[in-house]
Amino acid sequence: MVKNIGFISTRFSGTDGVTMETSKWSEVLGKIGHSCFWFAGELDRDLQKSFLVPEAHFKYEKNQWINERIFGHKVRDPAVTDIIHDLKILLKIKIREFISQFNLDLLIAQNALTIPLNIPLGIALTEIIAETQIPTIAHHHDFYWERTRFSVNAAGDYLRMAFPPNLNNIEHVVINSAAKEELALRAGISSRIIPNVLDFDKPPEVDENQTIAFRESLELEPQDRIILQPTRIIQRKGIEHAIELVEDLKDPRYKLVISHEVGDEGYEYADWLQETAHERGVDLRLVKMRVLDPINNQEKSNGKPTLWDIYPHADFITYPSLHEGFGNAFLEAVYFKKPLLINRYGTFVRDIEPKGFDLIVMDGYLTKKNVQSVREFLKSRKRKERMVNHNYEVAKRNYSYAILQRGLNNILINFFGMDV
Repeated sequence: MVKNIGFISTRFSGTDGVTMETSKWSEVLGKIGHSCFWFAGELDRDLQKSFLVPEAHFKYEKNQWINERIFGHKVRDPAVTDIIHDLKILLKIKIREFISQFNLDLLIAQNALTIPLNIPLGIALTEIIAETQIPTIAHHHDFYWERTRFSVNAAGDYLRMAFPPNLNNIEHVVINSAAKEELALRAGISSRIIPNVLDFDKPPEVDENQTIAFRESLELEPQDRIILQPTRIIQRKGIEHAIELVEDLKDPRYKLVISHEVGDEGYEYADWLQETAHERGVDLRLVKMRVLDPINNQEKSNGKPTLWDIYPHADFITYPSLHEGFGNAFLEAVYFKKPLLINRYGTFVRDIEPKGFDLIVMDGYLTKKNVQSVREFLKSRKRKERMVNHNYEVAKRNYSYAILQRGLNNILINFFGMDV
């Protein structure tokens, strides 16, 4: 039986990991007949299926005011509590309207019950789920206890209540084994692992004109070669290691390109990276325009590039992240059959590395051996092809849409006694 499914988060727009992964879930659910609808503070989805609520955004003015007075503090002023409850009441009304307007059978909370960027939304959603008993999947990408910025706070009562809530009509999904263990240890909540995925049964569709236009937008010369850092510009991405790599290659043809916009977590790190690149003689190119989600193609007609327009011209991928819940950029590099350098962050070591990928790995710092390996890959077509073809087959077995469909199938059987 076809179900109406409502996705809820602070934002479904652009190319952040939560938005991208939600697009994949929606694609899998949509292909087998279900209808998906969207609730968030920022949306680039089908307008006929969208429910935009500015107060749900983590950048909403009152929400930022709340966060400034909660995180980094141990005591909460009563005025902050009052504002939280006022916003919660408004958001509860909006969520009920969303459920009613689209006659929803199932909610999927995408990180909204995981990381407390919008505390009123998490509380509102928790209370709605408890009051209505609507079947709910809580898809957790990164918990608050994984981030130093949330370690000192004046909202322990709210965090224990709603991030995440322990309710019998919620199925919890995590993206790595460490999160599964920590969730059970900290909250007594059982969960299932569904890793991030891509459609490895269908190679990427490349718009040649769009990819050429993107390269031209970077003002590159024909002989220039792209070292691509396909991530947001935030400190845990370890982008300084990519600058170090390009410096050590000692070849002016190599340009370091960062694919995502600046601004999610401020501009200081981006400014520092640009200064560091300049001091080290590295030609760093930042993508100035907004890059779109290639799976959700609602905005394609406006001529902006999607993430899939960036990868084809890359000669090498850098992914020196210090911490990741999973690692979308890793899968994307494999999907486009690109060689890559990756740092051995925790989830990679536990969940990905044992699968048997052929990669250049660094362990917290860049070595001369790493740099030499990158040089060899850039020069040897045969070695590169052997690496990327092997990695594609490993990913197809472990991180394809079939894995996602199987996981969703099991959850829907539990809720409704039906197959996806």
